[in-house]
Amino acid sequence: MSPLTQDQIDTKLQGFPNWEYADGMIHTAMEFANFTDAFAMMTRIAFEAEKRNHHPNWYNVYNRLEISLSTHDAGGVTEQDFELAGIIDSLVDPA
Repeated sequence: MSPLTQDQIDTKLQGFPNWEYADGMIHTAMEFANFTDAFAMMTRIAFEAEKRNHHPNWYNVYNRLEISLSTHDAGGVTEQDFELAGIIDSLVDPA
């Protein structure tokens, strides 16, 4: 799996308004009503990540969750990262 080019990442990010690219990863941050809600979302994301054997870098303090995605084996952002970002977005804001 090859990393995406900067142009490919920029194009894909147009469909991911809550994500940005920096330091070789795509990033998002979100806030919840409390720690329990943030932790519950982390758990839901963890199950999806485990199914795909693709795990986020994340940071949680109280009600805030920050997530960064890259494909370490590929050395950059790949389609796999955008797939997981889409799943995360659908879990956070189900339509």
